[in-house]
Amino acid sequence: MSIEGHSTAPGANVLVGHYCEHRLADGTRCKEWGGWGNSPSPAVPTRWWCWEHFPHKTFEQEQEQEQALRRKLEAAGGEIIQ
Repeated sequence: MSIEGHSTAPGANVLVGHYCEHRLADGTRCKEWGGWGNSPSPAVPTRWWCWEHFPHKTFEQEQEQEQALRRKLEAAGGEIIQ
């Protein structure tokens, strides 16, 4: 793969790792990758969360996630606890 045509601006080709910003009960951060970001405006730095801790999910999205986890557990032969 050629790098021809890529930017030569300082920092243009730097990947930034961002992890979930959620703080656990013991004060440590969640160790999951922060793939879900949110910022109220371009002037405010983006905050990142994993899907489990993302605070901007809709109720429907949470329900879909729960149903998918139930199906996965059932497929693995696990018992669902109500």
